[in-house]
Amino acid sequence: MARGGLSSLRSRLTVWYAILLGVPLAAFAIVGYVVFARTLVSRTDRFIGDALTVFSAEVAVERRRTGSVTEAITTTANEVRFRNLRIIVRDGVGAVVAMHIDADARLEADADPVLAALAGQSQPSEAMTVGGPSGGDRVITRELVVEGESFTVSGAFPLTDVDAVLERIRLTFGGAIPLLLLLAGTGAWFLAHRGLAPVAAMTDRAGNITASNLSERLPVAGDAELTGLARVINELLDRLEDAFARQKRFMADASHELRTPTAIIRTEADVTLARPERTSAEYRQSIGVMLDASKRLTRIVDDLFLLARADAGHLELRSEAIYLEEVVDDATRAIAQVGEQREVRVELRHMVQAPFTGDPDLLGRVLLNLLDNAIKHSPARGTVSVDMAREGAEYVISVIDGGQGIPPENLDSLFDRFFRGDSARGRTDNTATDGAGLGLAITRRIAVAHGGRLELASSRPGHTEFRLALPAP
Repeated sequence: MARGGLSSLRSRLTVWYAILLGVPLAAFAIVGYVVFARTLVSRTDRFIGDALTVFSAEVAVERRRTGSVTEAITTTANEVRFRNLRIIVRDGVGAVVAMHIDADARLEADADPVLAALAGQSQPSEAMTVGGPSGGDRVITRELVVEGESFTVSGAFPLTDVDAVLERIRLTFGGAIPLLLLLAGTGAWFLAHRGLAPVAAMTDRAGNITASNLSERLPVAGDAELTGLARVINELLDRLEDAFARQKRFMADASHELRTPTAIIRTEADVTLARPERTSAEYRQSIGVMLDASKRLTRIVDDLFLLARADAGHLELRSEAIYLEEVVDDATRAIAQVGEQREVRVELRHMVQAPFTGDPDLLGRVLLNLLDNAIKHSPARGTVSVDMAREGAEYVISVIDGGQGIPPENLDSLFDRFFRGDSARGRTDNTATDGAGLGLAITRRIAVAHGGRLELASSRPGHTEFRLALPAP
């Protein structure tokens, strides 16, 4: 189908090229033919007019040498000859007075279309064309006055030569234009074929690229436009390959994280049911293990569902008028007990009044994630500080811990899903927001959904600061 499409495109380009060339050629041929025809007829009219002027002058000269006007006209008509031109002189009532001797055989009006056309004409007229079996004649009539007597003198010139020239022009144009169009169409087809060859190569290569060989790229060849197209498509393939690689890693990590709690639940259930009799305390202990594993499984599923909705653009915010300082204070109080268990003090320092419109539950989750990470990475008897300020058009909430900082090699992956900078996948101690390395990824998506941003402001031994910026009204 791809090749058919290219062939169709080549055909359309060829047809359009032929049309774009053929229309001007046809217009040129028509205009040229009309100009040639008018030029030839105009030259014929000038020749007839000049001949009639000479004839009138000769009649006046001959009159001075002869006895009568009629005799002078007849003598002049017999003696003054012009090539292929017939001169006809008529009196006031339309009777033929004189005509060339070689045309006497055509004096009958019924046999001569020129005389038939002049029969009812007694006054001078503009040039006219009189049709006939031999191709027609060009006729011009003028007034001839000799010693007070009025006559009309007409010149008739056959258009046989003019018609022959015009016929040769028609044959030339009729043969040359189709030949030129054929040559132009052939050249256009070859040019289109050559110009679209890189597109055909890219089409074939693109048709062979699947999810299993996304590392393949289109050939970059051809003109600047085609190479630009190939580079853009290759960049798109780069992004697709990266997205597929991230998706595969995501699926692998999700499978690993989901497998652990499900394996715990299944193993604990198998061990519990393996013995026919157990004490109530043993059953409660086993159910407690399965409950903790199910809670972890629920948190992972909820986090994955939240990220999936965010990726699809369907993260729904329950927007309401709130005060951010209250959300910060509630999150700090809620996490304080976790800090006490790890001998870490959570300190709420500077606060400002911050009216805001957003989802208090999701914003609380952001702060809980940031505080939980800070507590987990703080040394024993350390302090986690929370600051809040207004900077220009933003509210800035800073969470600072005194841990060892984030290694430089982990900075680029810090907000990736399932990233655990502390290499604690097998960690058994659970905290308030313990999950599968999805906390910072979710936190950033929630911040972006509220029109804000989350960033790592600084990280060094003894000082790591995350900053959450939200737009101020």
